[in-house]
Amino acid sequence: MKLITAIIRDRDTDPVSRALTSLDFRVTHIASTGGFLRRGNSTLFIGTDDDKVEQALEIIRANLEPADDPDQKRATIFVINVNQFIHF
Repeated sequence: MKLITAIIRDRDTDPVSRALTSLDFRVTHIASTGGFLRRGNSTLFIGTDDDKVEQALEIIRANLEPADDPDQKRATIFVINVNQFIHF
């Protein structure tokens, strides 16, 4: 199992979350700030099976708006191994 942590721009949150949940990915959204100008960001946590990581990354990539300028990053994504998952 993997945990995908995607830090994206606020304006991309709804399209990315909707696209992921429409394909049965579970998404947790947390508002966050960061970067040089302290712009609003969103952090999405997506827990998924190893074989669905690439699909989730493609969905995220496809639903991000184009960058305002060529040097701007649209997302920062971490894919982390999960050793244990507990659901109460």
